[in-house]
Amino acid sequence: MTPEPQLTVGPTGPLTEEQARWASDAIRTAADAIEHAIQGKRRVIELVLATAVAGGHVLLEDVPGTGKTALARALAKAMQGTSSRIQFTPDLLPGDVTGITVYDQKQGIFEFHAGPVFANVVLADEINRASPKTQSALLEVMEERQVTVDGTTHAVGEPFLVIATQNPVEQAGTYRLPEAQLDRFAVKTSIGYPDDAAMMRILQQRSRVPEVPTVMNVGTLIQLQAFGRGVHLSPLLAEYVSRLVEASRRAGEVRLGASVRGALALVRMASAWALVAGRPYVTPDDVRELAIPVLAHRLVLEPEAEFDGVTAEAVIGQILVDTPIPQENGAA
Repeated sequence: MTPEPQLTVGPTGPLTEEQARWASDAIRTAADAIEHAIQGKRRVIELVLATAVAGGHVLLEDVPGTGKTALARALAKAMQGTSSRIQFTPDLLPGDVTGITVYDQKQGIFEFHAGPVFANVVLADEINRASPKTQSALLEVMEERQVTVDGTTHAVGEPFLVIATQNPVEQAGTYRLPEAQLDRFAVKTSIGYPDDAAMMRILQQRSRVPEVPTVMNVGTLIQLQAFGRGVHLSPLLAEYVSRLVEASRRAGEVRLGASVRGALALVRMASAWALVAGRPYVTPDDVRELAIPVLAHRLVLEPEAEFDGVTAEAVIGQILVDTPIPQENGAA
């Protein structure tokens, strides 16, 4: 397990080069461990780890059988945290997600029975199969890290990461996620099929998922989150993020652009991505690398644009081309 540095950093403290290198080593070690279960998908693994460091949530839109469940379990195992899996179905109730209050006749009191959302890593499998009412049960906990049942608030604890999945192919019996819920996900990405080399290794294992070693604990992840808040973001880069988000609202193909929450998510994710690279500051490349996975799923396109085959990813890609890049390395 990677030893933690002696110095800690608060939410507003500056990050040192030593701390950035330690953070990068810790993230790289966790990625190596998770690769035991998810082979040939290093960038996706690092993206999920960066989302955990940024304190966000991940939406995986992928076909069945690509390793979405294995990724969530491997992440929980690598950081020695708790994990749970919620299979979303049309008959799933909000209480099946958050928990319910039960009356204890012997003691004459009401007791709260926590639902599966009370875990460090929560896999919300096929989230678009549940009714909108059940989907909304995740809104409060994803934003506030707490649930309210019968007027009583219960904190889910830290760290807390939701990895939700949805199938882009099957449409029967599904409910489209509302824009307000999509906005709660820091990142939307996909695992995809493995390349030839990774496929050969998987076939040689004969579907046996290798054991994932534990390389950190939840305290280490909380420390990494604090380090992420200490990564330097220059005023020029903050203005660059603002211009990208504003451009998404003015694009002719877009009916609803990226929100303020989206801009904050891009800043936090870029800071976490800088830690992956071992830097105590954000660069323009960090912002550009993450603009599509962070912003694209927040856009609502005009019906005419969708009919013409325009995608949100293409819109963000064009905005990146059209928006001038700050001429600095981010350390200023």
